[in-house]
Amino acid sequence: MDQSNRYADLSLKEEDLIKGGRHILCAYKMKPKAGTGYLEGAAHFAAESSTGTNVEVSTTDEFTKGVDALVYHIDEAAEDMRIAYPIDLFDRNITDGRMMIVSFLTLTIGNNQGMGDIEYAKMYDFYMPERAIQLFDGPAKDISDLWRILGRPVKDGGYIAGTIIKPKLGLRPEPFARAAYQFWLGGDFIKNDEPQGNQVFAPMRKTIPLVYDAMKRAMDETGQAKIFSANITADDHYEMIARGEFILETFGPDADKVAFLVDGYVGGPGMITTARRRFANQYLHYHRAGHGAVTSPQSKRGYTAYVLAKMSRLQGASGIHVGTMGYGKMEGESDDRIIAYMIERDECQGPVYFQKWDGIRATTPIISGGMNALRMPGFFANLGHSNLIMTAGGGAFGHVDGGAAGAISLRQAEQCWKAGADPVEFARDHREFARAFASFPQDADKIYPGWRDALGRAAA
Repeated sequence: MDQSNRYADLSLKEEDLIKGGRHILCAYKMKPKAGTGYLEGAAHFAAESSTGTNVEVSTTDEFTKGVDALVYHIDEAAEDMRIAYPIDLFDRNITDGRMMIVSFLTLTIGNNQGMGDIEYAKMYDFYMPERAIQLFDGPAKDISDLWRILGRPVKDGGYIAGTIIKPKLGLRPEPFARAAYQFWLGGDFIKNDEPQGNQVFAPMRKTIPLVYDAMKRAMDETGQAKIFSANITADDHYEMIARGEFILETFGPDADKVAFLVDGYVGGPGMITTARRRFANQYLHYHRAGHGAVTSPQSKRGYTAYVLAKMSRLQGASGIHVGTMGYGKMEGESDDRIIAYMIERDECQGPVYFQKWDGIRATTPIISGGMNALRMPGFFANLGHSNLIMTAGGGAFGHVDGGAAGAISLRQAEQCWKAGADPVEFARDHREFARAFASFPQDADKIYPGWRDALGRAAA
């Protein structure tokens, strides 16, 4: 059934919809199946995403039609489809009237992903009007709170040197804590890897006290504050809360130096919101494990990594992993920097929509996945700043002189970029950075050909 006479209005202008402030706008790459016209398929998609069914029903009235989702733009050649969703369509909490990402996804990425007349559809941008932004939680903490703890300026405090204890699984409590202590002698921030939690060989009730002891010893030795991002991911929100409360109790007077990591994609929006609301005093660290199942450029369904990151800011993530923009081991390109810009700036132009955040706190870009000191100057140059957290696992513990030296080499990489120095020349006077060349020779050969002759004994 062709529903374009009801669920499409191509006379609507995008600028008017934005000015009106009563619609959430979504842009998709959509292709209908053979035999289905583009506008027909688009209208059916909008109907399935809002008030429609496959047949006319007697219960529809004029009010119902007033909250229809409407296709307002199509470009068949570019496979571009844009839909305006009235704000009133979206579910609200009965406790506080707030909006929720669960409802946003249910409508905009719901049954429409399995429609028989749609070959594929993938959301690549969305626009939230001011009223909608007011109704989402947003972050309770941001990177300025971490800079304050670390004794940095709360504006442009710079790179937070982080790591992940490796191997990601298989360490018992004592070696895990020893590794943490070693890194903290040179670095700032340690996170649990996404599968680390309460394994039988590393129970949380034994591991966490040892980690706190390692933190205290490292702080005593260096005279500098340290931060630990602890994984509280669990199927059951009561279990999440129990883990979080145990960790905060263990860290006691240093509980402000604890962030909570949540596997937000596999765990879902409910897990993020539980952490955001129950532990509003902690930095909320969103790990996006599994997101590539829908966000990969190879997938033509679901939504992009950009959309995922933008949603995370609405939900209240203090920081989210955003890949390495082609500089690490993860899938990505240099222009993925738009993901970082959208979540950290007060306003930003996305692939389609210009988004103003209306005072909502920023979400920190967290960089991880195959990064080391040699790759960092190019990464910072591409991004244009170093106000982020980078967690280098192998990049720290793969350093030939150990985790502490690895951490120092990461700091020196930022210093090199800030100074505008040639990395090979900079390495001559910075031992740990120089030894990173010897630690990661394949990267060194690729990025800095001729480094062996230039550095000589400095890297030996």
